Amino acid sequence: MLAYILKRILLMLPTLLGVLLLTFVVIQFVPGGPVEQYLAEAKAGAGGGGGEGGGLAYRGAQGVDAQRLAEIKALYGFDKPAHERFVQMLGQFARFDLGRSFFQNKDVWQLIQEKLPVSASLGLWTFFISYLVAVPLGIAKAVRAGSRFDLLTTLVILVGYAIPGFVLGLALLVVFGGQLQWFPLRGLTSSHWADLSLMGKVVDYLWHITLPVLAMVAGSFAVTAMLTKNAFLEEIRKQYVLTARAKGLSERQVLYRHVFRNALLPIVTGFPAAFIGAFFTGSLLIETLFSLDGLGLLSYESVIRRDYPVVLGTLYLFTLIGLVTKLISDLCYVWVDPRVKFD
Repeated sequence: MLAYILKRILLMLPTLLGVLLLTFVVIQFVPGGPVEQYLAEAKAGAGGGGGEGGGLAYRGAQGVDAQRLAEIKALYGFDKPAHERFVQMLGQFARFDLGRSFFQNKDVWQLIQEKLPVSASLGLWTFFISYLVAVPLGIAKAVRAGSRFDLLTTLVILVGYAIPGFVLGLALLVVFGGQLQWFPLRGLTSSHWADLSLMGKVVDYLWHITLPVLAMVAGSFAVTAMLTKNAFLEEIRKQYVLTARAKGLSERQVLYRHVFRNALLPIVTGFPAAFIGAFFTGSLLIETLFSLDGLGLLSYESVIRRDYPVVLGTLYLFTLIGLVTKLISDLCYVWVDPRVKFD
């Protein structure tokens, strides 16, 4: 087991390096970089019109003297060759220094900490509701496979899965936020949230988070419920279940003492990834629709504005977390089923 863990950790390094290298190379050929955007904004502010960005020749630099252009490049670190900047970036990431945003003048760590509560709120509520409701529902569907209950719930689940979260969120917002005015239209809390009592703050927070969570739950809820049902159906049809029934065990004992642990193997092994991902999952469309300033919106804005420290810093952090979580998920196989041997 220890050798397997060490091997997986060593394989993480080239994977992480490859992701960063590929993204860094692509960035070098994307037009409209931060230098061009800075010059365009400076021209617009000076009444010179929006300088046209794009291309590697910095067409937006027309009309700017060479000394000023060199100072701007040095400001963003583009006065060095690409390979030197890449090596310097790797050195910073090795110390978990994610850099500083070009346009927001803040450390990337600080930006993540500011945006994380919003995305974590959406992700955690979606995660807990999906598992706490979808897993029992999937078990009930497997036990009653082919019944009217199974067919009806399957229809409801598939309809919910077929509707995109953004469309469902828009419908909820129009009906319950606009026409009926039962829920607020934007934000995670009210403007007077700081003046409310403790219970008032909890109620106000739940009041604001209800519609965004409902919009995000639909897709993950359907996947978890159907996965649970199929896993239980596969186990129920195996020989050991027939043997347990032949020994006189009740259906409840067979289901929860023998089937439950084996059937939950694919679900439990995905639990670490889903739980960790809940903290860092940002839904751009949902956050935009409900005016929630989270990680999804931060990622989108950093790509549009070519804020490369934010793009690369968050990519490094999320990729590293994803690789570690994948390792933990694989190790969960051994915890759930001791028959699994990696060596």
